[in-house]
Amino acid sequence: MGQVKILAIGNSFSEDATHYLHQIAAADGIDTKVVNLYIGGCSLEKHWQNIEQDARLYQYQRDGKATDKYVSIKEALMEEEWDFVISQQASHDSGIQETYYPYIINLYNYISECAPKAQRLLHQTWAYEIDSTHDCFVRYNHNQQEMYEKLCGAYKHAAHELGVKMIPSGDVVQKVRTKNPFRYEDGGMSLCRDGFHMHYIYGRYLLAATWYEVLFKNNILKNDYIPVTEFATGEVVDLNALRVIKECVHEVANSNNYKL
Repeated sequence: MGQVKILAIGNSFSEDATHYLHQIAAADGIDTKVVNLYIGGCSLEKHWQNIEQDARLYQYQRDGKATDKYVSIKEALMEEEWDFVISQQASHDSGIQETYYPYIINLYNYISECAPKAQRLLHQTWAYEIDSTHDCFVRYNHNQQEMYEKLCGAYKHAAHELGVKMIPSGDVVQKVRTKNPFRYEDGGMSLCRDGFHMHYIYGRYLLAATWYEVLFKNNILKNDYIPVTEFATGEVVDLNALRVIKECVHEVANSNNYKL
């Protein structure tokens, strides 16, 4: 297998998702180029506006690290013969179906034009923590379950409309939240670091593991990578917590037929 090239057109949630993906793949001997196009809070509507203006506003993040390079979506799409191109809705709009259209159709058609050989996927984002102070949590009545159910419906509808597979990160996050040591409502650890972005170790690992299972069809339970990050220096990784995450990732990615 040659180098596998993965492009995410997203925001801070795809930044979380791609942080460990290159390293997880490397642990199984797979060479990857993982690029995230980053604008904080960027919605599907804004992505499409940026395409129309050919705006060079996206920070180019490579293999989980930021760079000083800024590009347009067109530049990034034309840079490589991508194997996978993945996008998502901004978290605050994730459960509001009407915010997806017509922008997601336009965006994915544009991806097809610029990268016709790439497999297009949709990244299902996740609900905020139960006590999140995010300004837009009020849209979901400050209710995690309500936000989760609404985003599930919106992403499922969009994936069906586009005819693409979905990476079920939101489903995995919600499942892991029912397991110790991540039962936050009972005093356990939150998967979020600030009420909505993922924990630098466990949350980001969960997302990358989910992408890995779906994209590569490999069993994360057999992958021995232990996350290391400069954002949580000195924190000892709980291997039992990682095992819980891996088991949930593997179960969700397989039982719901998300593998490509």
